[in-house]
Amino acid sequence: MALISLRKATEADIPQIRSLAEKIWWEHYPEIISNDQIAYMLELMYSEAALRRQMTEEGQEFWLPEENGQALGFLAITPPPLGARGRAGGRAGEGFLNKFYLDSRERGLGTIVFELMLARYPDLKTLRLRVNRRNYKSVNFYFKVGFRIEFCIDTPFGEGYVMDDFQMIYRV
Repeated sequence: MALISLRKATEADIPQIRSLAEKIWWEHYPEIISNDQIAYMLELMYSEAALRRQMTEEGQEFWLPEENGQALGFLAITPPPLGARGRAGGRAGEGFLNKFYLDSRERGLGTIVFELMLARYPDLKTLRLRVNRRNYKSVNFYFKVGFRIEFCIDTPFGEGYVMDDFQMIYRV
């Protein structure tokens, strides 16, 4: 396996992140949620305007894992001290993993990328995320790297859709 690196994304990377999101979501989510919900969520969370807002106003730091200069996916973290829910007012050492998407799965890359991300945040003590309860592969991956379920949460988010998630917690 070639060397995997983690490059901090900028606004110039937004088209690439959007393209990766489209590809990964349409490959991964049809077994979990409806096609209409996929299209709605992609527009809601991955339009260029939404990604720019997440980067510039919401404090999310985007990263591109790369192998031989090719992006393997993307991730976004709201780092400490912004908080347990990815919002201002959090406690020191708390972060929120907003996105963790790899185009190349089942090669052991997830663990490598997760460890590279942790190394970028030495002050991180607790990391939380939310994942769809029926997203079994991702839930199992998060268990594998050390996350535990903190609680279940159902969040309405428009057009009659509900995100039925686990909130998971990782203690560094």
